[in-house]
Amino acid sequence: MNIAVIGAQWGDEGKGKIVDLLTPHFQVVARYQGGHNAGHTVYVRGTKFVLHLIPSGILHPDVMCVIGNGVVVDPEALFREVEGLAAAGIEVGGRLLISDRAHLILPYHRDLDLLHEARRGERKIGTTSRGIGPAYEDKVGRRGIRACDLADMAGLEDEVRENVQARNRLVGDVAMDWRAIVERLRACGERMAPWIGDTALYLAQAMSQGRSILFEGAQGTQLDIDHGTYPYVTSSNATVGGIYAGLGIGYRSVEGVLGVAKAYTTRVGGGPLPTELSGTIADVLRESGQEYGASTGRPRRCGWYDAVAVRYAVRTNGLDALALTKLDVLDGFDQILVCAAYRCGGRVLDELPADVRLLEACEPVYEALPGWSQPTRGIRAFAGLPAAAQAYVRRLEEISGAPVAILSTGSDRDDTIIREDSIAARWFR
Repeated sequence: MNIAVIGAQWGDEGKGKIVDLLTPHFQVVARYQGGHNAGHTVYVRGTKFVLHLIPSGILHPDVMCVIGNGVVVDPEALFREVEGLAAAGIEVGGRLLISDRAHLILPYHRDLDLLHEARRGERKIGTTSRGIGPAYEDKVGRRGIRACDLADMAGLEDEVRENVQARNRLVGDVAMDWRAIVERLRACGERMAPWIGDTALYLAQAMSQGRSILFEGAQGTQLDIDHGTYPYVTSSNATVGGIYAGLGIGYRSVEGVLGVAKAYTTRVGGGPLPTELSGTIADVLRESGQEYGASTGRPRRCGWYDAVAVRYAVRTNGLDALALTKLDVLDGFDQILVCAAYRCGGRVLDELPADVRLLEACEPVYEALPGWSQPTRGIRAFAGLPAAAQAYVRRLEEISGAPVAILSTGSDRDDTIIREDSIAARWFR
């Protein structure tokens, strides 16, 4: 069975741990969008791994990892990640396949990213400034460099020269030498050649052979370029629809969709966050949950669980179930609030508005639920959770519109509950 794992909030939901947990039940793990702005953190027996570009399945030795055409690839970031894994005893070898149609992030993209953010002033998006947005701009503008282009360096020179000259006109500092970029691409092409291939064909053949695929999303539903809190979004489709375009597979290929949500809410960068907290509670959530960006180190904005946002993700992605992470971070609260709706201009809204200015003006309509004092960290059976924690999970199911099939009660892959009566248990028997 082929399953997709999708972020149901504003990213950073803990998808890396969930993908790593589920990977032993699959033969292939495939990324379909984003770039090295992802920061999928996985703890294995106390060792921390942060994966930015390579699928989280790489930590399992018999699993093939695919980077699809919808991903933008920074070759230098790729090499650093491969080297970091090798230093930790994880050899990539022949277990990685990168789409020959994937677009590349080059040094001038990073410069343009910094320029665009600086020009926005107070309206900064809060990007990772890694060149991802400008690489997607070049893709849509039909001036991008793809992985397959590395096989014909002579044909690349004109394109690279024009792109670098455009960068030099815009950035206005020390001019970049297009010849140096071409030489860098030549070296990257030689090193990447064993990994580049037709990933859409590979996935089609894998499915025809009965091999199961886990589709790994990056970022989250509220950061989707079409369906997120625009313009404070990423530059790709992080929702389930991005799988089909980003991997070149048919719509029947995805047989189940699992959304990942934290037991509270976080966001990095600019844009609205209706349940955002400040003061002591925000500090407790941030420190207890270690809410600092895996890619940038930036502190995350924290708030109570926003069921309006998660309901939107359930509907937009057709989520079959949720994986709820970081339940243990809520240990010790006397009372926990849950946002069930928004209030704006005298109206109560049950759905997420498209207009970001309206969303910024919304106030959360909260329900108060009793907290619990007994620690949940490391508990591995739902019945072992405090009664109040069980009630909290059940209420989230009711107001989010999807069952909670998986619960994470700690950072390690084993600190997890897979509910025996859930769809996840049926998927992975």
